[in-house]
Amino acid sequence: MAFRVEGWYRRCVEQIDGDFGRVRTIDANAAAVHLEKLAKRDRGVAAVALALLTVLAWVYLFQMSAATRGAATEAEMHGAMGMAGMNGWGPSDVAALFVMWVVMMAGMMLPSAAPMILLVAGTHRRQGGPYAQTRTAAFAGGYLVAWIEFSLAAALAQAALHAGALMSSSMETQSPRISGVIFLAAGVYQWSPLKHLCLARCRSPVHFVSEHWREGISGAFTLGLQHGLFCIGCCWVLMALLFAAGVMNLAWVAAIGGLVLVEKILKHGPAAGRVAGLAFAVWGLYLLTLAA
Repeated sequence: MAFRVEGWYRRCVEQIDGDFGRVRTIDANAAAVHLEKLAKRDRGVAAVALALLTVLAWVYLFQMSAATRGAATEAEMHGAMGMAGMNGWGPSDVAALFVMWVVMMAGMMLPSAAPMILLVAGTHRRQGGPYAQTRTAAFAGGYLVAWIEFSLAAALAQAALHAGALMSSSMETQSPRISGVIFLAAGVYQWSPLKHLCLARCRSPVHFVSEHWREGISGAFTLGLQHGLFCIGCCWVLMALLFAAGVMNLAWVAAIGGLVLVEKILKHGPAAGRVAGLAFAVWGLYLLTLAA
């Protein structure tokens, strides 16, 4: 009798353990599904925010382009009348130029940075802990800060060209020699080891995150800043082409932004970048020949 009772008791215990195990498995699966839904939601929020910022940046650029064309026409009219067309820029003009470059860099670079930002958004949510969306925003903020620093340098360079009467009222260099040097430098850089070292970091979001991951809000900001610096290392000479083609030439702005997107996302993006580099170098040599 005692043996039968003991066997019955053991079977009950095993049944209870099995039931609890199945409950724990069901709870774990439900938690994983819920977490994945939250990660998907966070990626969706980030994607909408990036799309909205990009659209707003391009609306601003179209407005600025129209205003620039109007100002250029007025300057040409003043020149025909013998009036001064190249007035000195004050601090407020340079500040407005800086804002223009910041918005332009956001419009050009956010689409190609989207895969990295969306990966970080999902990773923060799956990692758990508070402020997942805040950490994603900090990462995007760090990325934009890197391009804000570049925009400041570009605005100061443009102001210097303007002060030296080397840039027209339509915001493009007036010297074929300078334009030729810029195009040639861009073409050579497209083939340089530094370019492709930085491009490799930008093309592999998973590898970059696993190699450079940092915890916390400040860590997310630093990670975004670091990624932005790699992107600048990849693309800064392409952005310099705008001095030769026209800072407010939106066709060139869109073309350069599209080339950056192709280089970062498509399978044969690096090869497309090298082909573009050859074209830039040939055009640069042609301009230098004309200026000789």
